[in-house]
Order: sequence, then C-alpha cells, then structure tokens
Amino acid sequence: MGLMLPSSVGPLEAILEEGSSSDPKAVAILCHPHPQYGGTMHNKVVVRAAQAFQEAGMATLRFNFRGVGRSAGTFDFGEGEQEDVAAAIAFMAERYPGAPIWLTGYSFGAWVGLKVGARDERVTTLVAIGAAVALADFRFLEECAKPKLFIHGTKDEFAPVEHLQALMLTLPEPKDLILIEGADHFFTGKLEDLKSELLRYIRTHVLP
Repeated sequence: MGLMLPSSVGPLEAILEEGSSSDPKAVAILCHPHPQYGGTMHNKVVVRAAQAFQEAGMATLRFNFRGVGRSAGTFDFGEGEQEDVAAAIAFMAERYPGAPIWLTGYSFGAWVGLKVGARDERVTTLVAIGAAVALADFRFLEECAKPKLFIHGTKDEFAPVEHLQALMLTLPEPKDLILIEGADHFFTGKLEDLKSELLRYIRTHVLP
C-alpha cells in the first residue's frame, strides 16, 4: 500500500506491506542506501530484506528519505534523514501499538537508521545490512544493549570484514554477525542467500 508519511520536512513517500495479518507479531522499518548514489526504497537489497520480514509474518514499511522520489525536502547528509526515520517509527508505533519494531538499514540506511533505532525505546532490534563501517562512524552502538544483527558480504568493497569484526568487539551483547560468502557490497548474485539468512534469524528471534 502506497502512502505519504507526515514528517518534519513534509510528506515522505512510503510503502506499507501488511501481509495476511492486520495484527502482526512484530513490524519492520527498512532504510535505503545513499540517496546521492541512486538509493531508494525500491533498492533490490531493501526489497529482498522486506520480503524476509513479510514471510516471517511481520508488517514492513519502506520509505524514501527526504528528496528521494516523491518525498519532500532535500538531502541532508544524514542529519535530517534521522528525522525521517523517527517519522517512520512514529507511524508504525501508532498503527501497531505495542508491536516490537525492528529497525533495518542497508549501507547508508544502516548508519542513519540504527542511530535513531538505538535511542528510541520503541525499537527492539537493530539490523545492519552491508554496514559501511569503513566510511561511517558506528561507535554510537557501543552503549546499545538491544539485539544487533550485522549481515555482511565477505567481499564487501566498502567495508572489509575485518573492519566490521573490529567494531563488533567493542559492542555489548546481544550481537550477531552473518557473513554471506562471496557477496560484495551490493550482494550481487547473493540476494537469495541474504533473504534466507535474514529469514532464519527472524524466525528464531520473533515472539511466536
């Protein structure tokens, strides 16, 4: 279902997919990669991740950051985009009161999204796909005790696995790392592996 989310900068273009249940056991918000490099809510990695959540019985919300597609505003280097994430959280919290909210981001979306999700008590679980830890500062997670999942390709050219493993050593539990063998930053040819691994994780961590 296409909709426009109210936000501090004006309406944000979004897609809500509820699946077969209007009362899901949990919900997921997905944040897309860098707007200045073609990132949108229709990104193949974001869509495939959303499918995993939907197959697990969760409602999903994908949205375009400010200045992308039909969303109001202009690119704000990750600052104003945090307000966009907050608007998405507020929408899902109001629509599904009491449902656990998973905050998922891919690349730039992981950096921006997890910043907001780490400090918002309505968000219960954080998922970072292709976190560009070599390009962005993720130390804000060092005080975050929420469950944190990192899904990463072993051939990621923007964030070598060693950089991510070094970061994870500094993070408190609970935390998990799923490596997709041979996957680059864009998960080229590995989208099904990404989806299946995420689905497996979700099914073992969502309340029955």
